[in-house]
Amino acid sequence: MNRLIAFNKPYGVICQFSAHEKHACLKDYIDRPNFYPAGRLDTDSEGLLLLTGDGRLQAQIAEPKFKQEKTYWAQVEGAPDEAKLDLLRNGLDLGDFVTRPAKARLLNPDETAKLWPRNPPIRERKSVPDFWLEIKITEGKNRQVRRMTAKAGYPCLRLVRVAVGRLNVFELGLKLGEWRFAETLP
Repeated sequence: MNRLIAFNKPYGVICQFSAHEKHACLKDYIDRPNFYPAGRLDTDSEGLLLLTGDGRLQAQIAEPKFKQEKTYWAQVEGAPDEAKLDLLRNGLDLGDFVTRPAKARLLNPDETAKLWPRNPPIRERKSVPDFWLEIKITEGKNRQVRRMTAKAGYPCLRLVRVAVGRLNVFELGLKLGEWRFAETLP
């Protein structure tokens, strides 16, 4: 029985099935009844979104107590600095909560070459450098990765979730806007 859908959510798509006045919604891409997002991705974030109709599976994916690792690739402004990256690795006080320590590493161009172009493209400033980070967290609070990178001194330009647990958007072969049934998480 297919209990899990993996969807490569494009930028600008809102994580709801009901129509929205400004944004495309999940119904524009997925035509399966009784599936709902297990966690969310902000409208301005892209990548792997999991959907299920199984409440236990939804909790296993989305609830922080299950510590399901989520992997994000973040294009950020600035230049790499180990002290700033250590802020992410040690946990940050974001005011309303303190994050758990994250795994953070620099990505190389060969890795990020797998990404699809964003539509619309990010703003580029010739006077401000940027680079890509991989950030792995076991939480998923509202705009958490964007807030973490900003607090560490790296404003986020583009955010792509590439994996949830062992499900990876590239290994699933999902092109932007595509979905498929996936194996359930362990």
